Amino acid sequence: MLIGEILSVALGALRVNKLRSFLTMLGIVIGVAAVIAMVALGKGAERSVQERISALGTTLLSVMPGQAFGTGGIRIDERSRMTLSDARALEERATLLTAIQPEMQRQLQVQYLTKNANTSIAGVTSNYPEVRKFAIASGRMFTTGEDQARKRVAVLGPLVLENLGFENPEGIIGEQIRIRGIQFEVIGVLESKGQGGGFFNPDDQVLIPIQTARFRAFGTDRLRSVNVLAKSEEQIPDAMAEIQKILRREHRLRPGRDDDFQIRSQSDFLNTFGETAAVFTRLLLGIATVSLLVGGIGIMNIMLVSVTERTREIGIRKALGATRFNVLLQFLIEAVVLSLLGGLIGIGLGVGTAHFLDWKFQWNTDVQTSSILLSFFFAAVIGVVFGVWPARRAAVLDPIVALRYE
Repeated sequence: MLIGEILSVALGALRVNKLRSFLTMLGIVIGVAAVIAMVALGKGAERSVQERISALGTTLLSVMPGQAFGTGGIRIDERSRMTLSDARALEERATLLTAIQPEMQRQLQVQYLTKNANTSIAGVTSNYPEVRKFAIASGRMFTTGEDQARKRVAVLGPLVLENLGFENPEGIIGEQIRIRGIQFEVIGVLESKGQGGGFFNPDDQVLIPIQTARFRAFGTDRLRSVNVLAKSEEQIPDAMAEIQKILRREHRLRPGRDDDFQIRSQSDFLNTFGETAAVFTRLLLGIATVSLLVGGIGIMNIMLVSVTERTREIGIRKALGATRFNVLLQFLIEAVVLSLLGGLIGIGLGVGTAHFLDWKFQWNTDVQTSSILLSFFFAAVIGVVFGVWPARRAAVLDPIVALRYE
């Protein structure tokens, strides 16, 4: 039998049982679509967070309280303290920093007339928008003078504005809200940053002067973090060493004791998220791969049934001169065609699903060409691997026995 005839016979056999052929390759379709969609979601989330973290500025450093340890690595406190005196020490002694922005934070209730929302209240300095790369959508940021005077003014994130029932940022400027029962005047609204990954949403926060937070709202000078800007990317290592030296002296840490604070750069956040995203992507990819294997097993099962059903046909072909190789190639082509068709449909379904999730639910997706090619190649391999046994079983049938089969 010529190759063209073998291919024609194989495709004809698939067309005879269209529904069974479709159901057989359904596992491959779902597996390939799942691989493409899952990888697109993982890569999209990773790209989105990278863009948002990079937008904060490549020279931004965050100094946060860490675990405090004594000699021998024994923990002496659950969390160390960072206070405004640490921020003042950095302002007075640091030479490699261009800006210093301390921040304290609490989760409190915000009330406007009959509506209320539980949100993050951040006590910050007036340079917060410059250091953290925020823009003001409406109104203005409070001044250093208002901070020192402990004025009760607030700048709202856009999600807080929405939760309080305002659609127009201009509409709430000058209105009075209550935080912990204390009345504040709204003087500005931040532009949306979007969910930046993790549990913190930068759009869901209210900014108030840090001195107002310390003496009126929170009653403490304990800081959540100190955000600083290095002079340049090249000077980040030197800036981190300078911060470490100043804070160790400020905290009176003796030589040999571990730091009771952490200094994190944007590259640290990117690396941490990248590692986490890679783990979840591999996990989702593993689950999708199982679907492909299940689809391959389904192809093998149906091909074995097909060999049994067509035993007499195989006997006739052999009696007319078909060789073992001809029969093996015919059934192998059927299995591979099922896999490749399933792979093509799966690619379309996977790409379509990724774009649908991006359009309908605003989930960030990034369809990778490599995942499409890998899925298609894997589908072809599955067709060969799981089609060999049924094809070989058909090829080794004795023509006399096959002709007797009823």
